Amino acid sequence: MSVPFPDKNATISELTLLSVDFETTGLNAMTHQLLSIGSIEIDGGKIKLASSCHNIIKTKGKLEANNVVVHQITDSEKEQGIELKTAVDQLLLALAGKVMLVHYAKIERQFLRQVCFELYGVRPPLMMIDTLMLAKKRLDIGGQHYDPSIFRLESLRQSFQLPSYHAHNALNDAIATSELFLAEINKYKQGVKTKIRQLLCSV
Repeated sequence: MSVPFPDKNATISELTLLSVDFETTGLNAMTHQLLSIGSIEIDGGKIKLASSCHNIIKTKGKLEANNVVVHQITDSEKEQGIELKTAVDQLLLALAGKVMLVHYAKIERQFLRQVCFELYGVRPPLMMIDTLMLAKKRLDIGGQHYDPSIFRLESLRQSFQLPSYHAHNALNDAIATSELFLAEINKYKQGVKTKIRQLLCSV
């Protein structure tokens, strides 16, 4: 049963967003795998900690050492993880009727659409807000010159004096993205009354 997307004229305060982060075995959705999925809801402009979810996925093959250094998920941990379809089914159920919130939409969009194609034979449309793009738009409007490195999740959080979290953990990064989003939206004149059509990314 399909669930329609939210009305683009609805405001943040009227909607539930799902902040999502993936850890992967690499950056190419065609050749690499989803390793973990973290998510948390923002409902009516408030983060719902009780909604947090973190799944490690039982991927195929051994993990590369340089990749393990980044996400710190070991082979033994991923062998105890859940099946890919179970994890993706849970994510899609959690996303039903919600807007997907991410930091750097290219990764999550490509991996989710590719894995849906592999599992279900379709690449679904996704309604997404990207905190990286919101920050870039804000700085571009202000005519500021910047180093692209400032768009890293941790760097943007520091600019809002948000606390540091251990990065490259899918749930930590999903929570970090949700907090960054609320800080960014506070820069908008109407705050959580901002309509989502002003925020959606088109990548």
